[in-house]
Amino acid sequence: MRSWDQPNKKRLHIEIIPMIDVMMFLLVFFILISLNVIPALGIKTKLPGANHSQTLKPQNNAILTLALNNRLQLDGKDIDEQSIVSQLNELKDKKNNLVVIIRSDKGVEVQRLVSIMDLLKGSGFNSISIATHNKRS
Repeated sequence: MRSWDQPNKKRLHIEIIPMIDVMMFLLVFFILISLNVIPALGIKTKLPGANHSQTLKPQNNAILTLALNNRLQLDGKDIDEQSIVSQLNELKDKKNNLVVIIRSDKGVEVQRLVSIMDLLKGSGFNSISIATHNKRS
């Protein structure tokens, strides 16, 4: 009687190392997103520097960005100068003690910054801050 050797069946196995690599990449990506290390969308500005700047708590803030070429954004959305007050009044109704933080590029003319601040003060916004980066760090 003749017998044939049964071929050895190879067991299938899952490569786990590439799966671990992908999971680590996703973990790092989501950590960076949650910590805001990856910059948010909006106008890129070069803030002026100051040695004695204060850190503001991130509550009840509205960020008004003044950029070059007369661009203006409120909380990352393009806006024109005529609708600044109405949009900020809507935010003021939603948030108590609204603090307006002006992020002005260091190349923006001082007169434009002063006129925006004058418009806000004249409309009843008393808590206005100018964002800077700390020169000491």
